[in-house]
Amino acid sequence: MSSASSLLSEDQFMCSICLDVFTHPVTIPCGHNFCKNCITEHWNINSQSQCPMCKELFERRPELRVNTIISEMAAQFRQSTVMNSSNCSEQQQAKTEEVLCDVCTETKLKAVKSCLVCLTSYCETHLELHQKITVMTRHKLIDPVKNLKDRMCKKHDRPLELFCRTDQMCVCLSCAETDHKLHHIVTLIEECEGKKSKLIKKEAEVQQMIQERQLKIQQIKQSVKLSKEDADRETAASVQVFNDLIKSVERSLAELIEMIEEKHKTTETQAEGFIKELEEEISELMKTSAEVEQFSHNEDHLQFLQSFPSLNPTPPTKYWTKVRVHSSFKETVRRAVNQLEKTLSIRMKNMCAAVKMKKVQQYAVDVTLDPDTAHPNLILSDDRKQVSHGDVKQNLPDNPERCFPGVAVLGKQSFSSGRFYYEVQVKDKTHWTLGVVRGSINRRMTDLCPANGYWTICLRNGCDYKALEDNQVLLSLKSKPQKVGVFVDYEEGLVSFYNVDAAALIYSFTGCKLVEELFLLFGPRTNDGGKNSAPLIISPVNHTD
Repeated sequence: MSSASSLLSEDQFMCSICLDVFTHPVTIPCGHNFCKNCITEHWNINSQSQCPMCKELFERRPELRVNTIISEMAAQFRQSTVMNSSNCSEQQQAKTEEVLCDVCTETKLKAVKSCLVCLTSYCETHLELHQKITVMTRHKLIDPVKNLKDRMCKKHDRPLELFCRTDQMCVCLSCAETDHKLHHIVTLIEECEGKKSKLIKKEAEVQQMIQERQLKIQQIKQSVKLSKEDADRETAASVQVFNDLIKSVERSLAELIEMIEEKHKTTETQAEGFIKELEEEISELMKTSAEVEQFSHNEDHLQFLQSFPSLNPTPPTKYWTKVRVHSSFKETVRRAVNQLEKTLSIRMKNMCAAVKMKKVQQYAVDVTLDPDTAHPNLILSDDRKQVSHGDVKQNLPDNPERCFPGVAVLGKQSFSSGRFYYEVQVKDKTHWTLGVVRGSINRRMTDLCPANGYWTICLRNGCDYKALEDNQVLLSLKSKPQKVGVFVDYEEGLVSFYNVDAAALIYSFTGCKLVEELFLLFGPRTNDGGKNSAPLIISPVNHTD
């Protein structure tokens, strides 16, 4: 596992003026970074505000503020450089300070074992002598180490070869039989293995947290990208309308674009704050990971256990799962367009409606009818695109998905997110019902309203158009629709109906509680003695330029 310092390069944190690691780094408008004092003195000497690297000239001397992210990273780099130098020095010193035999009288040979009973280190030759003496064959031998007295119990002068889990300390056999007699005693090896196992688990948790935060950064960046794309689309649509307006509305166009850009900048600012916080947590986690890794490789059991209490990696506690970066520009554009519609001519109103139709038609989906949900009197075409009422009830299975007694059929496809649009031909019909419904609706219900999971409009008696709200709304239409378009924005809770040929909005359900999958409802109603025999037809959407 790489340490945090291995990810940093000196070139990334070097001021091009003083050629040293940044001190109070600042970022000037062209994007280059310098020490605050370095760039200030440079501008004072040259009497003009110019970037030393790209030579960009600024009319006014920029206000300098310390870049906190680069400042913190430069400090971490400086600290890690010092630590690496110290670690290298310690490792080099450990290599040169070999443990020598305590028995050799002239040239000291390298020790191969240390005896915890004799408190003596032996070379290979003297170790053989040590092992030949019968009384010494039971002595505890370990790999050669210095300071053997530190490994002995100061009270009983015996090796510290056990660990008291009750008191969290290393003890000798005599301690275990006296002061710690009733305590939980294990061997040093057993305790070390247990703690190292916990360290390995902790290290995995830290790495998982790092990965989660890196993923969250990518998600936030993607959200910003989508926000920018949404802003671009809304701006382009607005420009298309406003370019045909008289000069008196040009100011309104500029204000609308400015509002969209400001909202996007607010999203970017929020995202930058989240990213900064995540990067800080990642930096802390990387340092913790490096400490845990270094500590987990310690093979000196006594030193490991004596130093273990000082290691207390405290991971960040912020819960990032529900953090989202999202901005919607629909309401901003809607208010601007509504205000314009009050002051513009009928021609401009029609143009706005046409643009809206074109916009929602971009979300057209291919849908078909589901025969398993059709009322027994309904007849579906072979391609599942048309439905009409037949006078004879068909012998069909009475399954719970079937609509009855309501004369309707549901679409085969379901939707639980995003936006979608489709069109239905209602030409020559005197009765019909169209809309969307929750998947959990009672298929036996005839009271169609939002409270029961229905968002629909209908035609009755050839001329009465209604929005089936909880309290029905009578609709006044300037022309009789031949084709009805249905648009749904799941996240916005919006269900809208359009007169396609007139490019006019019929009605919108707003603030809808869309919390589960939605199905499309097609209700051709009864034949009415042939007066309402025309079918409902799912029509292909004509994407006009």
